[in-house]
Amino acid sequence: MSDNSGKIAAKRAEIEKRSKGGGGFLGKLFGGGSGGDIAQEYISLGNLCKMDKLWNEAGDAFEKAAERYRQQGDSQHDCATQLSEAANCYRKVDPNKAVNCLQQSAEIYTDMGRFTMAAKIHVSIGELYENELADPNKCITHYQRAADYYNGEESKSAANKCLEKVAQHYAEIEHWKEAVNIYEQIAFWTADHPTLKYGAKNQFFKALLCCLNKDPLDTSIALKKYEDSYPSFADTREAKLIKEVLAAIESQNEEEFTEAVARFDKISKLDSWQTGLLVKVKRRITKGDDDEDLR
Repeated sequence: MSDNSGKIAAKRAEIEKRSKGGGGFLGKLFGGGSGGDIAQEYISLGNLCKMDKLWNEAGDAFEKAAERYRQQGDSQHDCATQLSEAANCYRKVDPNKAVNCLQQSAEIYTDMGRFTMAAKIHVSIGELYENELADPNKCITHYQRAADYYNGEESKSAANKCLEKVAQHYAEIEHWKEAVNIYEQIAFWTADHPTLKYGAKNQFFKALLCCLNKDPLDTSIALKKYEDSYPSFADTREAKLIKEVLAAIESQNEEEFTEAVARFDKISKLDSWQTGLLVKVKRRITKGDDDEDLR
């Protein structure tokens, strides 16, 4: 492991000296660095700290570099870049600090009209709230903002990836109507796309799983609508499973429900999100609160 403590201390001393102009009139005239020069020194300090995995110190150095660029007024891209670099460091030790830096970076890119870059930053913020900070409501806010920016830049596929995250987290907090609407929106767009249409069944399936948790009657109506709009969906294993689940709910037959899910899972493996939603549906039959496995 590298030990750059001596270099780090020397770099800090150098920055302090240059920030003060080096002392005396001549130092201020010849020794003092411009904002950009001092920003580069902070970047060098940040990289030294990164080498020793001093993540908080590295983040602080990159933030100070960003502030120097901000003060210059004409280096906003450099400012945003260093804020993102600071966030990468803070993410390892303090996700809230990372979010703060990323939000500042996104605002800069938005002001510059660089909406694709702003969208990418909001995706990163959404990931922090998804993985480190476990806040689905804020995940929704930032993934939705990223989707809006991507849509504005005509990047529909990128927007839909963000909207899938929005729908996923709406389902997590049981806002079923919102989740269904988004999955439907993605599904119909995908079904009309010449090269992506074969993936539409997955989005219809997700919409129906959410719909099952909202209201089985609404699910029957939605299933018919999807089959009418996209006839090939009627022949999919996903549509068949939904029909079997609806029949099991109507007859209150827990065994029939479990067998239908097991048959589907044997060929098309259900992921944990899909399984979680089906567990909730199963409670309509069992009237219980246990999370027993479906298989």
